[in-house]
Amino acid sequence: MTTTVGIVVKDGVVLATDKRVTAGYYIAHKKGEKLWKIDDHVAATMSGGVADLQNILSFLTVRAREYKTQFRRPIPIRALVNYMSLILFYSRPYVYVVHSIIGGVDEEEGAVMYMVDWLGTVTKEKYVATGSGSPYAKGVLEVGYRGDLTVEEAVDLAINAIKAAIRNDPGSGEGIDVVTITKREGFKRIFTTQQKLLIPEI
Repeated sequence: MTTTVGIVVKDGVVLATDKRVTAGYYIAHKKGEKLWKIDDHVAATMSGGVADLQNILSFLTVRAREYKTQFRRPIPIRALVNYMSLILFYSRPYVYVVHSIIGGVDEEEGAVMYMVDWLGTVTKEKYVATGSGSPYAKGVLEVGYRGDLTVEEAVDLAINAIKAAIRNDPGSGEGIDVVTITKREGFKRIFTTQQKLLIPEI
């Protein structure tokens, strides 16, 4: 159980997560890292089975490095998403219990974000939330999202979405991590805090 959020704006992508790691209703860790840097231009969120996602995202990270070495340019984000979808689809009848948001900026599509579920389904999104707190986060995103948001405004919106989930969902909590991926700066970790600092309301 967790909450992860992704937002696409003109100049980049914002990804945010809470920090609580749970096994059912047991809190296993309070400083979990649920944002995975695949390459300088692309990152992913982690929701679901940690071991399953670490296995898949490790493969994508290696594949991105191999592609850059071979072709002298960053791997297209759509290619990474297709790799992940194929892994999940062809693992049937065994399944990886995962749900991930993959987003970033590339030469082909600009700022772009995809959601991939545990069956290998891929959807292209402008804003999205996954995990047990997603209904609360999605409500905030639907009210606050606009196509002309700046990266800074999208960061604030993502933080408010995670806060809403933390207040209402027992599977989410402990703090917030946020990264941005832009053409100018690439992958940048811009916000992290623990639960005790999350006093201001939306």
